[in-house]
This record gives sequence, C-alpha cells and structure tokens, in this order.
Amino acid sequence: MSIWWSLHLRREAASVPLARRLFLGTMETAGVDPDISYDLSVALSEACANAVEHGGDTGHGTPSEAYRVTAYLDGEKCRIEVADSGPGFARTQSVRSAPSEAENGRGLCLIQELADHVHIGNKPGVGGAVVSFDKILKWRKDAPLMAV
Repeated sequence: MSIWWSLHLRREAASVPLARRLFLGTMETAGVDPDISYDLSVALSEACANAVEHGGDTGHGTPSEAYRVTAYLDGEKCRIEVADSGPGFARTQSVRSAPSEAENGRGLCLIQELADHVHIGNKPGVGGAVVSFDKILKWRKDAPLMAV
C-alpha cells in the first residue's frame, strides 16, 4: 500500500493546525497506530511552524507567501517533507537544543526526537529550507490499508 499527498499552504499560523488535522485524518483512515500518528503530527506541526515563521524572506526582495507539505506512506514507513522558499539554513548552522524553559528554538530537536530519520537542508538552486523526516509505522489490528 502506498499513498502520498501534497499541500501548498499559505504562510499563516492557521495553516499549521490545518496540516496537522489533515495528516491525522489520513493516518486514522489508513489504520496507523495512534501513538505513531501523534508523534509524527507533533513533528509535522513543528516543521510547519518553522516554515511559517522563518520561510518568508526569499532573499530576492519579495516575501514568500507559501510553503509545501508532502507526506508519503509507503509500505511500513511514513516520510514527511516540509519545504519553504525562505533563506534556508546557514551552512554553519547546526541543530542544538534550546534551554528547556525557552519558548522558541526547540522545534528541530523535537522533530529529531520523534522521528526515526531526519534530514535538514536547503533546496538546491532556488533556495529555501527542506525538513524531511520518516518513521516506521505500526498499524492497528483493524487497519483497512495496512501494508502487506
């Protein structure tokens, strides 16, 4: 079983819970274990929030209005990719943990904790950041779309 979907979302705060609800609905319908779905939905929310907050200045004098979320359920794995058209990550930037009391700066670390594999980088050529992550799926016993 293989499913994929892609959303083109405005860089507005309201897009984050929309992406999360659509994702959770897809996972529930497919029959993915709720704990796995929840972990991935939190990671998705963090990646989307980063795109909304940081993905705006294209570096070409025009702000980017949108970002893209793509999710793939392929066999036993789910991969999510969030891409924006902002300035991307600095070459020397590394993911480091923020103090536990900090209100910002924990998103990428949280994504790394919740997913099995994470890739954080820049889109080739045109600029922008790409955060992709995947996780091995567990299925409910009554899963209608479980991989066989």
